Amino acid sequence: MSTKKSTKSTATATKTYDGFSDEERDAMKEHARELKTAARRGAGAKAAGEGDVLAKIAEMAETDRGLAERIHAIVKANAPDLAPRLWYGMPAYAKDGKVLCHFQPAQKFKTRYATFSFTDVANLDDGTMWPTTFALTTMTPSDEARISALVKQAVS
Repeated sequence: MSTKKSTKSTATATKTYDGFSDEERDAMKEHARELKTAARRGAGAKAAGEGDVLAKIAEMAETDRGLAERIHAIVKANAPDLAPRLWYGMPAYAKDGKVLCHFQPAQKFKTRYATFSFTDVANLDDGTMWPTTFALTTMTPSDEARISALVKQAVS
């Protein structure tokens, strides 16, 4: 009987993995849960989705929460047909089942600012290059007007 340990298991135990961060892995797990929940809900998904978004916003740190609440109000006012839902654990708004825009809180990936982003579903095309992600630290009336215009254009 040998008392030697396999070098493979010892080497594996001491290696570090440089792939996804803990926050990224958590987001992927959240997305898997969201997909399962959506599949169970069926027809009542839009109303339930808004509840999920509002609950997620309520969990956020104060700075992120204030921005997310304003984004939610702006999207609802300017694109009432978009369906609120969670997307990788972040408030998002979908058109025909596909995410059109989403809010990423700064605390989600430990970044210095929150972002509001549009996906390729959004109708923002302008020439050969245009912005799709906007950094947010505070929300001024001018910022609100710009986001309102972008949301209206995105759903047009």
